[in-house]
Amino acid sequence: MNVILSQNLKPERRKTTQHDRLILAIIGYFMLTLLAVFCIFPFLLVVSSSLTEESAIVENGFQIFPTRFSLEAYRILFEFPTDMLKAYGVTISVTALGTLAGLFLTSMTAYVLARKDFKWRNIFSFFFFFTTLFSGGLVPWYLLIVNYLQLKDTLLVLILPMLMNVFYIIVMKTFMSSIPEAIIESAKIDGAGDFQIYLRFILPLSKPALATIGLFIALAYWNDWYNALLFISNSDLMPLQYYLYRLLGNMDGMRKAMMESGAVINFNIPTESLKMAMTVVATGPILLAYPFVQRYFVQGLTIGAVKG
Repeated sequence: MNVILSQNLKPERRKTTQHDRLILAIIGYFMLTLLAVFCIFPFLLVVSSSLTEESAIVENGFQIFPTRFSLEAYRILFEFPTDMLKAYGVTISVTALGTLAGLFLTSMTAYVLARKDFKWRNIFSFFFFFTTLFSGGLVPWYLLIVNYLQLKDTLLVLILPMLMNVFYIIVMKTFMSSIPEAIIESAKIDGAGDFQIYLRFILPLSKPALATIGLFIALAYWNDWYNALLFISNSDLMPLQYYLYRLLGNMDGMRKAMMESGAVINFNIPTESLKMAMTVVATGPILLAYPFVQRYFVQGLTIGAVKG
């Protein structure tokens, strides 16, 4: 009798389970779609505003679709294409070199601090952590870079100040600490040195963390304009962000000077649409790099959350 009842209940339970899973999947996909729309909407608004006439933005505000199509903002941006290409070249070079060097030094430092047989690791960890609490200030830092290191108007001044980040070292150290110690011990038994272990075993096993930290470092270099503002006066060494910042400042200064002088303005300076066009130009290329590291990026965040 019990066997008959259990056989009758199993199909009902399976139907109930499949029904619950279907409802959960529908809710999940709906929420993810809604979240994706909320994330994409600001970027669509930026692109649309960059293609809209300035007068339409002033009259109607920002619209999701261009009411009056115009490429004036992009024409102004690329009026001097040589300068724009130079700025792109500087930014790409600084981002590539800084990301590679930063990943190498960050991972190497994290590996040393993660080694339990390194007896001074707590002391060095304290010195790294101490720098997150106190700093020398802007003036001593500026004097160090300009007067002592002689890095003004060089590409190194755009790379060295952001080369290492203590937070990234801590994240990388936490990830490397989860790698089994037996792998290192077996490599030592086979005669591998510390640097060989780091290159042949630790780095391949740390791809998720390297992709995650590498994306953060690349974004920091790509969006940096403050170091250029302080240390770069040569127009040939201006990165993209600082070049766009100066271009926008020049446009605002020109408009204010005309208004104060009472001169008749025969053309409309597209201030708002120009800002949006600058955002598209600045963020477009770096967005292309995200799909290549997305798989490792998600995996790195997940592993760090579970084992950190």
